[in-house]
Amino acid sequence: MAKVGKNNRIDYVEFNVKDISRSRSFYGEAFGWVFKDYGPGYCEFSDGRLTGGFALLGRDAPAGPAGRGGGPLVILFAKDLAETQRRIEQAGGKIVQAAYSFPGGRRFHFADPDGYQLAVWSDK
Repeated sequence: MAKVGKNNRIDYVEFNVKDISRSRSFYGEAFGWVFKDYGPGYCEFSDGRLTGGFALLGRDAPAGPAGRGGGPLVILFAKDLAETQRRIEQAGGKIVQAAYSFPGGRRFHFADPDGYQLAVWSDK
């Protein structure tokens, strides 16, 4: 099999947000992500494997308003689904679909403070 490297792989995820500080607080508390600021309107995040960014929502935001429906569903992995759900709720997230079983594991969906819907799954 040919070595693929970064070509044709998901490399970055970006969220338009209303409040970068609130997004940093939520994702840092819920998932332990780390951050690097690039001025008042942009903050990069890293989960230790994938990087992305929080772009301050404004008139000229290319992706439109935060929380608008549509787009891909970002799914995170957790070893302990119940503990992750507890941390999300404690950090201010809202569960929008309770945990359910599917072939290969269990998952739930949540909304972050800007209304982005994400999911968390576990193989247990």
